[in-house]
Amino acid sequence: MYLSPSKIIKSLGIPILLLIWQSAWAQLGASKLTALTNLVEKSEIFSKSFTGFVLFDPATQQYVYEKDADKYFTPASNTKIFTFYTALKVLGDSIPVLRYVVENDTLIFWGTGNPLFLHPDFQQDTTVLTFLKSRKEKLFFSAHNFNDETYGPGWSWDDYNSSYQAERSPFPMYGNLVRFERSSIREGFLAQPTFFNNRIVFNSNLKMEKPEIVRHIDDNIFEYNPRALTGLPFKQELFFRFDPDLIAKLLSDTLGVHVGAMDLGMMKPGVAHTISIPTPDTMYQRLMQDSDNFIAEQLLLMCSEKLFGTQKAEDAIKYAENNLYRNAPAPLEWVDGSGLSRYNLFTPRTVVSVLQKIYREMPPERLFRIFPTGGETGTIRNFYKGKTPYIHAKTGTLSNVHCLSGFLTTKNAKTLIFSFMHNNYTINSNDLKQEMDKVLKWVVENY
Repeated sequence: MYLSPSKIIKSLGIPILLLIWQSAWAQLGASKLTALTNLVEKSEIFSKSFTGFVLFDPATQQYVYEKDADKYFTPASNTKIFTFYTALKVLGDSIPVLRYVVENDTLIFWGTGNPLFLHPDFQQDTTVLTFLKSRKEKLFFSAHNFNDETYGPGWSWDDYNSSYQAERSPFPMYGNLVRFERSSIREGFLAQPTFFNNRIVFNSNLKMEKPEIVRHIDDNIFEYNPRALTGLPFKQELFFRFDPDLIAKLLSDTLGVHVGAMDLGMMKPGVAHTISIPTPDTMYQRLMQDSDNFIAEQLLLMCSEKLFGTQKAEDAIKYAENNLYRNAPAPLEWVDGSGLSRYNLFTPRTVVSVLQKIYREMPPERLFRIFPTGGETGTIRNFYKGKTPYIHAKTGTLSNVHCLSGFLTTKNAKTLIFSFMHNNYTINSNDLKQEMDKVLKWVVENY
């Protein structure tokens, strides 16, 4: 007697249907994995670099795909993912912005590493300014709690004049930036803060082809070349060097009252008071979207100061390694907050593990507002575009290094976590970005 396949299935009941469905689903999954593997491992572009890639599903806690997941890569600014999570956990909902003691008619204050004080790119919080202006005591600034080097391990000394390599500082002011502007031909420069107007000088021996201002490596004298006086209006931002006496003079100029500099360590201990403000997400947006190295380094100093009362990035890193990242898939080779150092080394799997922590502990709407969004904000506003945003991820770029790690949303509304890391390539980084975009868009359409 002949039985049709449908009658056989009906006679066998639900279990056989389940087996058939599971088999078909497994075959589909294997087919997708094969296609993804081919996209990554047979890519002519990726073959020109050392490439690691991890794709993780936080809903199932399963790795969807891994390539060289446990090999170490230079992360560049993907290091800021570690700094971001450390700051979230250590600083919490409020950040200390000033500490002080009062001795008779003298008020001695010191910094917490807060990068926002008078920073021209942030909405101004006047808490510290108002407090210092209101005091009747004699004011003295102390830098006794700064126990770090101004530059991080492995930073390039000849990048000191670049806008991306700020010195670490216990009491930043104005973002530690001087902004020079010339609005008319052959007129001199105006500086902000105006304190630096008398510290810029002409140097006819600077023969650069483009307009340029160069700071002395050891002090706060700024020289401009002949080209800087001609042609179109000219602007340039440069970091100034930290010095306790300079901070005291800048504060005197800003407050309109005399501020001196002294070492609190030379006095008997007193009762220290702390002034705090709510932690603004704009600080984290600047860190992640603009990849701000200055903010990154200051965040580690703030964490160290809050934990130990002194500012040393290495102490904050050790605390995070021993407490926040003690179960990381691989030991961290982590030396700075920004990723400027090539001494930093992380595995793609470790990067994904930190992103998992962030995803578990932060509402997606806040998380995606802080991270750069493909086609819309931050360092990926010109890449990874879609009808609706599908990438929220942090870039990391040095010469011959490009990384992208974060979150993608599939067409089925599934959130996946990924880390793409490329080292030691000599091709144009845009070629890598286009190839990554092809892979990530394929994942969006197929998962």
